[in-house]
Amino acid sequence: MVLNVTCIPGDGIGPEIVTEAKRVLGSVSEKYGHEIKYTDILMGGCSIDKYGVPLTDEAIETAKSADAVLMGSIGGNTSTSPWYKLPPEKRPEAGLLRIRKSLGLFANLRPAYLFSELSDACPLKKQTSDHGFDLLIMRELTGGLYFGARKTVVEDGIRVATDTLTYSETEIRRIAIKAFETARKRRNKVTSVDEANVLDSSRLWRAVVNEVAKYYPDVTVEHMLVDNCAMQLVHDPAQFDVILTENMFGDILSDEASMITGSIGMLSSASLNDTKFGLYEPSHGSAPDIAGKDIANPIATILSAAMMLRYSFDLDKEADDIENAVRQVLKEGYRTTDIMPNDGRTGDFKAVGCSGMGLAIADRV
Repeated sequence: MVLNVTCIPGDGIGPEIVTEAKRVLGSVSEKYGHEIKYTDILMGGCSIDKYGVPLTDEAIETAKSADAVLMGSIGGNTSTSPWYKLPPEKRPEAGLLRIRKSLGLFANLRPAYLFSELSDACPLKKQTSDHGFDLLIMRELTGGLYFGARKTVVEDGIRVATDTLTYSETEIRRIAIKAFETARKRRNKVTSVDEANVLDSSRLWRAVVNEVAKYYPDVTVEHMLVDNCAMQLVHDPAQFDVILTENMFGDILSDEASMITGSIGMLSSASLNDTKFGLYEPSHGSAPDIAGKDIANPIATILSAAMMLRYSFDLDKEADDIENAVRQVLKEGYRTTDIMPNDGRTGDFKAVGCSGMGLAIADRV
């Protein structure tokens, strides 16, 4: 099978972690007789430096011509980088917003699970972490506050800022269908998160989710206010299967969920449209402070590559092999700095850098 993949190495640690994901994909492709054709494009700060914009029209067309997109990370230090002295529409993250919109990527899937080998790194109480958890946050990606009209004006000498939160029932329905379909492949439960006690958009959200739920009688649906969900994630994350929510709530909750796993460096994500096409990236940022030092954790990007095989190419066995290889290296004690125990125990662990971790996983596929 020939897989056409557009790669966006990006900024900071992006090129390092994408290199290791390609290494692992190369191993699994060799094992199963696949061929992966990569085309690299620039996005983010590196694109600003070369072209003056965070994403070019040509880069978008290249991405559209692929079967899937694999991305590293974009952006830099918001306090010191000259990229953040530019207007908002010219900054690195504007490229990410534009590619999501251009590719129709409306559904963001962020799994959060606790590897038993990393339970000591979980910040939750032991009686909570011992139960383990395996949840997935389904975040609507192209609507809400991040894409609504915005302005800052001066009225009577006072600065006033306005952001607009808008959702149509069409936008809500398509993400709800994705959530229910995904729950059917997991444990048949959807928790829809909103703020229906305050927001009109959330009241519409809840109504449409209930309408969709009627077509999935085998899936249990519950509604939860976003502040309660934030509390429940640290109190009892095992209660969740698929969490369905709007753009900003999903952004916040998925970062919270990532940290209860022990390290954001472990968590993959997928952004999908209404076909098999998707953009796959780690949940973490570009970490410019450690870029080029070979100490970044590539596992989130490698697991994102496994999601790419599963969701865009239906190569479930190949994805399973990558995920099992990750579990095996963790079981054998391989650790990058971010997941090394901080209690002084080093005898049972093997400290490796970004390339060392990638090589160890590739060897076990």
